Amino acid sequence: MHIEPGIVDGAKLSLSIVTALGSLGLAAKMAASGLRHDGGFGGLVSRSVLTTALVFSFFEILPHYPVGVSEVHLILGSTLFLIFGAGPAAIGLAAGLLLQGLFFAPFDLPQYGMNVTTLLVPLFAVSLLARKIIPEKSAYVDVTYAQALALSTAYQGGIVTWVAFWAFYGHGVTEATFASVGTFGAAYMTVVLLEPLVDLAVLAAAKALNGLSQTPVVQRRLYSAV
Repeated sequence: MHIEPGIVDGAKLSLSIVTALGSLGLAAKMAASGLRHDGGFGGLVSRSVLTTALVFSFFEILPHYPVGVSEVHLILGSTLFLIFGAGPAAIGLAAGLLLQGLFFAPFDLPQYGMNVTTLLVPLFAVSLLARKIIPEKSAYVDVTYAQALALSTAYQGGIVTWVAFWAFYGHGVTEATFASVGTFGAAYMTVVLLEPLVDLAVLAAAKALNGLSQTPVVQRRLYSAV
């Protein structure tokens, strides 16, 4: 989902600053909810450190390859949401992306505003969708494949939508841009199909390790209904 350098440049980059500020505001909103309802400051900090380390590892270790206007990554946004909660997942995505840019990919820093928007806005949408499709009486360890697929599709679909927006915004609505965005979107379908399986495998492992329910390193909803 990294926007390639040069897709948006010059004065057009100012829009990415605006969207980034809005996205970080959504992250703050999600984090504030976690502070109030799920472990307080200690829980938020511990889970945010974990998600930041994981996101940084996802970017650096997991396979990724350039396709069209961006790169295909296995980001596991819905997995982070289910295990750690929306606030820590948002902080981890923003911080992990920034650390990667600072230490390994400085050429991506001008695109940080676009990339962080692309990651965080779909996560907020996933948090809203989860309230609708996962009953309050259900713990997240009991999420079904259909529910995991819906969350993953929402997250990855949001990423593809934002990548398409930045491509058309930067290069215009042209046949070449349509082709490049279409190639990227088609490649990303592999992630949509794979991520729910990863979600279920991680949730199964969490279910087996139910002692984690007594620690602040996972969100309360993972093991307990609302």
